[in-house]
Amino acid sequence: MDSEPISTRVGTAALRRLGWTIDEAEYAERFVGCTNEYWDEQVGPTPPGWREQLNADYWAAIKAELRAIEGIAAALDRLTIPICVASNGRHRTIRQNLEHTGLADRFAGNVFSAEDVAQGKPAPDLFLHAAATMGVKPERCVVVEDSPFGVMAAVSAGMRCLAFAGGLTSVDRLSGLGATLFHDPAGLPDLIAALD
Repeated sequence: MDSEPISTRVGTAALRRLGWTIDEAEYAERFVGCTNEYWDEQVGPTPPGWREQLNADYWAAIKAELRAIEGIAAALDRLTIPICVASNGRHRTIRQNLEHTGLADRFAGNVFSAEDVAQGKPAPDLFLHAAATMGVKPERCVVVEDSPFGVMAAVSAGMRCLAFAGGLTSVDRLSGLGATLFHDPAGLPDLIAALD
């Protein structure tokens, strides 16, 4: 699923209500893939009710617009290896997004959040925690990412990384970070198999 365009649009509008002069491109550059704590540090204090309105706007947009990326469900179903989600989002958000898109059952409860570790992406902590919990050595892991922070975390963790270049993040921002770029989720199982 690609919730980043939704969170970018909603987040940009929320910051503009605070008086920021920011567009969606700058928002994506600064905040896509970051932890909630980083976002809070950058935004600073907010007026009463602002956070609640941001959350309400986000969940309304998610319910109306979020869909699984075309081809990803079938690709996940073709995988014969253990899989998990490791996201900088909060557990509640990850779970609700997976349930909303119909992908939750494919991960069999193997969902990890930046809430589980001292530092989220771009630090390697989250991916290393997920690998340890899943009982897989880092060098045997393949991370599928769509943000520069995630690619940096995977590379720092000593994991191979495939970067989805069909989402919000531009190819330019994903290139040169140590990941193999791909555009079609349907080909994901073959890409992973080719890494072995």
